[in-house]
Amino acid sequence: MNKTISMPVDVATVKTPWQAWMMLPARTLLFAAFQAIFALVYFLGGSAHAWDDSSAWWPFSVTLTNVVCILLLIPLFRSEGKSYLNLFRIDREHIKNDLVAVLVVLVITIPVAMLPDILLANWLFGDIKVAMGLFIHHLPAWATLSGFILFPVTQGMAELVTYFLYIEPHLEDQLKVRWLALSIAAIALGIQHIAVPLLFNAPFIIWRALMFIPFAFLLGITLRWRPRLLIYLAIIHMLMDMGTAAMLFTV
Repeated sequence: MNKTISMPVDVATVKTPWQAWMMLPARTLLFAAFQAIFALVYFLGGSAHAWDDSSAWWPFSVTLTNVVCILLLIPLFRSEGKSYLNLFRIDREHIKNDLVAVLVVLVITIPVAMLPDILLANWLFGDIKVAMGLFIHHLPAWATLSGFILFPVTQGMAELVTYFLYIEPHLEDQLKVRWLALSIAAIALGIQHIAVPLLFNAPFIIWRALMFIPFAFLLGITLRWRPRLLIYLAIIHMLMDMGTAAMLFTV
């Protein structure tokens, strides 16, 4: 009697055919939605420039978005038999090789993350200081300190997981084209920054949309090659965002 061999089923294909596509624009929309809430508070307070005033609070729009994403990712991964927290586990068996790989990525990261930012800002605004003046605004001391901590930590816990460990694998499974899936995820990660903060200023939108795309591809390729590097890349991500948040203290 012949036995029927049942092949393992890819849970992602069965249970999440559309969730990944829904998550693709989710962060961008949430950034804008939370900024709209801050703008409403300013409007009700009598501000004549409520939307512009709300843009100063982007560290908190990002933090709140990250919290929502984490709360969504936990059950999404659980439905596939995975643990969200285990994604950040250090693989002790390969720790030496992983640290060497991270060091190489870190060396590449510095120019890839910084040069597009500077070159685009100088091209679009004539001086990066003009772009930074639109991006960094005064906040109360308590908000500056809170943003310095909450924004980077939640970014490290949410952003890379969303795009490269959840969205990208599911798109690859559906599209059957590895580089197309990775490109969609990386471009979406870069473009989301148009809403951090969302200002209706064409040069600012172009700057924010394009400045992180090369870095996003670097991160996506690295995690596609070796997903277990997530914990290290998340820490690097946190430290870089702390550097950005530190600029709030200079205003």
